[in-house]
Amino acid sequence: MPASYAYLGPEGTFTEVALRTLPETATRQLIPYVSVQSALDAVRGGEAEAAFVPIENSVEGGITTTLDELVAGEPLMIYREVLLSITFALLVRPGTTLADIKTVSAHPAAQPQVRNWLKANLPEAVWESAASNADAARLVQEGRYDAAFAGEFAAARYGLAALETGIHDAENAQTRFVLVGRPARPAAPTGADKTSIVLWQRDDHPGGLRDLLGEFATRGINLMVLQSRPTGAGIGNYCFCIDAEGHITDRRVADALMGLKRICRDVRFLGSYPRADATAADVPAPLTGTSDSAFTAAADWVARCQDGRF
Repeated sequence: MPASYAYLGPEGTFTEVALRTLPETATRQLIPYVSVQSALDAVRGGEAEAAFVPIENSVEGGITTTLDELVAGEPLMIYREVLLSITFALLVRPGTTLADIKTVSAHPAAQPQVRNWLKANLPEAVWESAASNADAARLVQEGRYDAAFAGEFAAARYGLAALETGIHDAENAQTRFVLVGRPARPAAPTGADKTSIVLWQRDDHPGGLRDLLGEFATRGINLMVLQSRPTGAGIGNYCFCIDAEGHITDRRVADALMGLKRICRDVRFLGSYPRADATAADVPAPLTGTSDSAFTAAADWVARCQDGRF
């Protein structure tokens, strides 16, 4: 049996479409799971080599279910990311008209991306959340709801018709998906990489977030994502999920992580992996004094000083 990848199902999700853009899926068994949590637990339990799940969209931000699983669950690592442009179709049972639609369903992350369209075209329709957009289509097929916002490609899979297509409130909307596996050595740097971590402050004090961000700023590291998530320990207790430019083998990134480890209560490394939105040719050169060679030269100078060789 080939190695398997778990993904947020059922069949016909945007997640499945994004997953199939990875070349290695030709040699993997792709298994749909009913939720992000169950897909990630399949990896933790050894049922799957990796899981492919959504983590961020350009309209609403982070997918909290995925972030919370990566923050609080048994440690996992991100190995790849995929960006997928998202537009929705309104899927209905054949013969259904707009006037017939009283209930609509989709994944909660879809709602902010179709809210204005829904208000303009189906202002009286009741929204019902589903585990995924494809699951919403399945529920329409079963007669539970009148319509679903999903990918047009899901219509044939569930015997539905696309009553409207190209639905989106924001132009060029994208969703970011990640391939997550058990912790191991990160892939070699490509020159266009991203490092993801979670930080827990040692204590709450004025300037605490500034102290964390300063570890990146002084080393010329650009942050691509910074968002807080509640720890569950009470109101006001948060951790910080960060995506930073660069790879853990870059001296400036490694040095920043060491600094954070010294001042934070805990740091969780979520992986260094290739960026989906850039190649090495797109990444500007490090700021003066933050390249690997600059770190090496500075370390050599300190060593000479320690030896009395000025």
